[in-house]
Order: sequence, then structure tokens, then C-alpha cells
Amino acid sequence: MDFKHKATKIELLNFSSTPMRTFHMAWLAFFLCFFGWFGIAPLMAVVREDLALTKEQVGNTIIASVAITVVARLFIGWLCDKIGPRIAYTWLLILGSIPVMTIGLADSYETFLLFRLAIGAIGASFVITQYHTSVMFAPNVVGTANATTAGWGNLGGGVTQMIMPALFGAVMTFVAEETLGWRVAMVFPGLALLGMGLLYGRVTKDSPDGNFADLRASGEMESSDKVSGAFWKACSDYRVWALFVVYGACFGIELTLNNIAALYFHDYFDLGLAAAGVVAGLFGLMNIFARTLGGVVGDRWGLRWGLRGRVWFLGMILFLEGIALMAFSQQTVLPAAIAMLIVFSLCVQMSEGATFSVVPFINKKALGAVAGIVGAGGNAGAVAAGFLFKTEALTWPQALLILGAIVTVCSGLAFVVRFSEADEQAVREEMQRRRKAPIAMPEARPARAYAREAVGG
Repeated sequence: MDFKHKATKIELLNFSSTPMRTFHMAWLAFFLCFFGWFGIAPLMAVVREDLALTKEQVGNTIIASVAITVVARLFIGWLCDKIGPRIAYTWLLILGSIPVMTIGLADSYETFLLFRLAIGAIGASFVITQYHTSVMFAPNVVGTANATTAGWGNLGGGVTQMIMPALFGAVMTFVAEETLGWRVAMVFPGLALLGMGLLYGRVTKDSPDGNFADLRASGEMESSDKVSGAFWKACSDYRVWALFVVYGACFGIELTLNNIAALYFHDYFDLGLAAAGVVAGLFGLMNIFARTLGGVVGDRWGLRWGLRGRVWFLGMILFLEGIALMAFSQQTVLPAAIAMLIVFSLCVQMSEGATFSVVPFINKKALGAVAGIVGAGGNAGAVAAGFLFKTEALTWPQALLILGAIVTVCSGLAFVVRFSEADEQAVREEMQRRRKAPIAMPEARPARAYAREAVGG
């Protein structure tokens, strides 16, 4: 979609322009979705005891929390193309708040499993976040914008590891039993989601040119009837499925760590609930800058070497992610384990940012479909990884070692994603129109210019 008023700069303190207002609302909404999605994870030691869950049952709940998101992300990408991201996000937030607030009604393994399955649907928020920023920003900064909104949103996965145990402790000052404490604590992230849902539709627009309904009514945008055809065209593109696997090897692994990290440090390093939550939270806190860094480097390599430069960087950083995960799995001393966790976190989140610095250029007429399919790959990867953590035959360190090896192999798929010279030329021409500057081959441009452009200077 070639909207006229896409932003060519990211101005963090600008809250008046449509692109920047959407930027801030998108990452904050995704942050709250992550908070609600994984709010129960750092409390699982208490829930496990309360509901008498076995290792296999805990593993099943981990799988359930990410399984439904595969389908939800496929659907939400199509829905964004159909009705626009503003309405799609509004209703996802409102409806998603309900199972988050009511998970405390679970009184058995079966009901808890169903609630985690229902909550997993809000993970589709990622696709809307990436879609919304992709239509708001021009090619020179779209990777950075996508990576930053997603990274700051993913930060919710780290913050919840720290905040929820503290919130649980605060609730325990008013209630007598832990069995009631974790149930009450989960009401708060649900209320936050509900409030954001009521606000999102009022503050944002579908695109920098206006809402989809108005643009279609005026003839400035194709009819929504053509959305289904674009979806199937995206499904037939092998590059989309290569990125599906690639994203499963980075975001899927992050989701897995968000689910198991607190229990991992609790069980294997004998940390208490609060201490394990703090250590596990360090993994998610790297999203403050790490995913953005992946998008920034992707944009800069794109300015230097074209679209193929974005792919080169993606393959390289994904390979390093696999090596770092294998190294983390072998640590038995807490300080070394924390150090390797941070290195791995840096690589996995940069890989995610790099992936979505490529996605906007695959098929602009089916952006929602592409983002939905690739985003679903992240959850499909988490589902596949979840089976390693429920089997009695493997310890969790062994499961992490296997995952690291798989990620290393998957890094080669990044190089399957290729673009024609016509694609490269189209991006150069778009930047000429938006920046009103002469077209120049990427190789001929000085390095300092790339750095200035990437930050909007």
C-alpha cells in the first residue's frame, strides 16, 4: 500500500502527527497485551501447587498459551487488510481482556488450560502492531519503526516477570491465602487491556492518509473484496514461508523462554519466586533496545546493499542466536547463566527486528497477510518447542541445547528470501518520491548518510 503521507523520520517526542501517535499507541497496546498474555507465567510455581499440576500438564499449558495464537495471527492479518488495524486492535484488546481477568475462576487443570488457550489469542496483537507501523513509515525507517514498536511491546514480557510477583505480594497483604492471591492479581492486567481497547480506536487512524473505510469510499483505496485474493497470493510465495520458519526460530524461542524462564531459574538454580522473576525479567528487558537495534541495522544494511542487505544481516544474527542459546543451556553457575541469557536475549531480539525489516517489502498489496503468516510462524515455533519441555525423557537444559542447534540450522533459510532487481528499483524510486532526492545506487552512498537517514537526521 503506497500511502502518500508516510513518515520518513522517527521523532519520539512528536505526539501530534498521525504516524508518531500511532507508533506510541501501537507499542503501548502490544506491551499491555504481552503483560496480560504472560502475566501468569511468573506465578506458575504457586499455580502449580494450587492446582496440583504435573510437569506434563505445565508443558501443555505452555503450549496452549501460544498454540491458539497461530490461528489468531493468520486471521488478524487478513482482518487488518479487510477492516483496518484501528478497529481490529480495538476489539482484540477489549475481548482479550475478558479471559485475562477471569482466569482466576479456573479450579482444575482442564479449566486452567482452557483459559490459557483463550488468553493466547491476544498474541495476535503483534501482527496489528507491525501492520500499523508498516503503513505509517517509509522504507528508510520502516524496519526501525517495526522493531521498536515490537521491541518495546515485547518488553511487557520482561516487566511482567518482575511486576507480577510484586503485585502478587501486594495482594497477599489483603488476602489470607496464595490460592486467592494469584487469582486477584490477574485482574489488574485485564483491566489495563480493557482501558487501552477503549482508547485505541479514539486516538489512532488506519493509515497516514485516513481510515480505510473513508479511503475506500472516496476511491483512493482498493475495495475490501480484493483482500482474499491478495491473501492467497501471499500464501503461494515461498519467501513468506521461509520467513515463517525463520521467525519461529527467533520469536518462537523468545515466547518459550518467557514461559519457562522463571520456573527454570527456580528449579535449576534454587531461586525464590521473586528472585527467579527478576532474573527471568532480564531476558525481556533487553527489548528496550535490542529489537530496535536489529531493525536499525537492517535499515542501514538495506540502505547500503539494498533489500539483499537486510536478508544478509538476518541470516547472520539468527546464526549467532543459535550459538548463544546452546551456550546458555550448558551454564550451571548462576552469574554465567545470567550473562549468557543476556547475550542470547540480545541476539534473539535483534533477529526479530531484522525479520520485520524484510517483511514490509515482500508484498505491499497483502501486507496484512504476509505479516500474519510470518507472525504465526513465531507461535508455531513456540508450540513445537513446547513439546520438548513436557517430555520426561529430556531435562530442560537438554531441551534448550536441542533448540539452539535447530535455530543454527534454520538461519540458512534466511538466504532463501530473494528480491528481483525490479523490487530493488521500486524501493529506490519510492524513496526518491518521498525524500525528493535523486536516485542513487546504495553502494555509491557514503556511510555517514546512511546513519543520518536511519535516525531521521
